[in-house]
Amino acid sequence: MSLKKFCFTIAATLIAAAAHAQTKPEASLTANPVFQENCAKCHGKAADGRMFAGPSLVDEKTTGMSADDLRNIITNGRKRMPKFADKLKPEEINAIVDQIKAVKK
Repeated sequence: MSLKKFCFTIAATLIAAAAHAQTKPEASLTANPVFQENCAKCHGKAADGRMFAGPSLVDEKTTGMSADDLRNIITNGRKRMPKFADKLKPEEINAIVDQIKAVKK
């Protein structure tokens, strides 16, 4: 194999790997086992909300909220949202908040 062909193959492989790594941020939220066990029931498996249940966690309204507001809602509950302070560790709540904030639509 020529050096030029080898370099092209390496570049193509790196580009493909980078494209594969750039999955939608909500994928990391929805892949989170804590989300699936505690949030998906109301917010949907894709975090896009469920009618008459939890709102979307990947829309601009939610992702635009401050991390402190999201953390407070998850920890203490709000309206029909139960509090999770006694069910989740602070680091699990922080991970969910970070994953919500990472979503860009």
